[in-house]
Amino acid sequence: MIVLSVNAGSSSLKFRAYNMPKEEVLVSGVFERIGIDGSFYTIKVNGEKIKKEKDLPTHEVAVNTLLEELIANKVISSFEEIEAVGHRVVHGGEKYTKSVLIDEDVKKTIEELSDLAPLHNPANLVGINTFEKLLPHVKNVAVFDTAFLQTLPPSAYIYPVPYEWYTQYGVRKYGFHGTSHRYINSKIEEILGRKDLKVISCHLGNGGSLAAIDSGKAIDTSLGFTPNAGLMMGTRSGGIDLNIIPYVMRKSGKSIEEIIDDLNKRSGFLGVSGKSSDSRDISAGIEKGDSRCILAEEIYEGKIIRYLSNYFVSLKGADVICFAGGIGENAVNVRENIMKKIECLGVKLDKKANESRGEVVKISTDDSKVACYVIPTDEEVMIARDTYELVQG
Repeated sequence: MIVLSVNAGSSSLKFRAYNMPKEEVLVSGVFERIGIDGSFYTIKVNGEKIKKEKDLPTHEVAVNTLLEELIANKVISSFEEIEAVGHRVVHGGEKYTKSVLIDEDVKKTIEELSDLAPLHNPANLVGINTFEKLLPHVKNVAVFDTAFLQTLPPSAYIYPVPYEWYTQYGVRKYGFHGTSHRYINSKIEEILGRKDLKVISCHLGNGGSLAAIDSGKAIDTSLGFTPNAGLMMGTRSGGIDLNIIPYVMRKSGKSIEEIIDDLNKRSGFLGVSGKSSDSRDISAGIEKGDSRCILAEEIYEGKIIRYLSNYFVSLKGADVICFAGGIGENAVNVRENIMKKIECLGVKLDKKANESRGEVVKISTDDSKVACYVIPTDEEVMIARDTYELVQG
C-alpha cells in the first residue's frame, strides 16, 4: 500500500511516500514559498536530490506538481495506487487522544481549534482539503501533535490561574512534538526490549521540548498552552516572567502583538546572540570566543538541565535519556555539556561514542546508572504507521 505522509504549513508542504507496511521510503520532498515570489521545490528519489524552481501560487498547484512528479519518477503509474494520506495536524485539543480517519466532523474540530494554533491548524486544514479535492478516492488520516501528551495528569496540565480560564477558554498545557516523543519512546522500547521504561525524551531542534514518559505514557512536557513555553529555542524565548511584557510595552511603546512577535521571532538563540537562530552558527561563534554566543548556549543548556532534573525526580528516577532533533542528533558539544552537568544523577558519558552524529547510538558508559541514547526522530514514519493501521481497520 502506498501512503503519503504530509505536513502542510502556511507556505510549505513537506511529504514522503511510503510503501507500507515495509516502511520503504519511495520519494520525499518539500515545496517552499507557496504563495510567495521565488517558490521552488526539492524532491529526493533513488538517492538523487533534485531542486526545481516553479511558480506555486497555491497549495493545490503544489499538490498537483507533487502528483505529477510521482508519475514522472515512476513511483506510481496512476493516482489510484495511492490509497491513503496521513496529515500532521498540530492541535487536537482535548478531543483527540489518538490519530483518526478524517470526516467532516474532524475537519470542523480542527477549524474550531484554530484559535489555539492560528499559524498551524488553518494550514493543516488547507492540506487536507486539497488532497481530498485532488484524490477523492483516498482515505485521509489526521495525526495530532498534541495526542500523545493527553495522558498528562491534571496536576501537570492545569495552570495555577483562575480555574474558569480552563473551563471556559481551554487554557491548559497541551504540549507539542507529541508525534516525535512517541516515536522516540517506541524506538527505545524496541532497542531495550522493554515496555516499562521511565524515559526522558529530549526533542532538541530550532523548536524544542522535553517529555517525561512512564511505561509509554507521558506524564509531563515542557511546552505548554502554546509552543512558546519551556525551553529557549531558535527564535522563541520559552518561559519568562510574564510581567516583562507590560513593562517592555510601557518602555518601548510597542503593542502586545509586537511584543509577542518579538518573543516568538526575535528571541532565543537569535535574541541572546544577536547573530543567528541556528545552533551551528552559535557553535561557530563559540569557537571564535564570541561572548554572546557562549552566553546563549549556557542559557540553553541550563534550561534543558532544569527540565531534565525536574522530570528525573517526577519519574522517581529514569532508565534512559534520549536526545533527538537537529541539535540533539548532531550537536556533540551540547550533549557532552549536558551529560557532564548531570553526573550527580549517575550519568556517565562515553566520549568516543558521543562523537557520532545522526544515528542511533548509546552515548553513556556501561556503568552509567542512566542509559543515554541518540535516537534520530522520524515523525513522518509515525504518520504513515497510524495511517496504514487506521485504513486497514
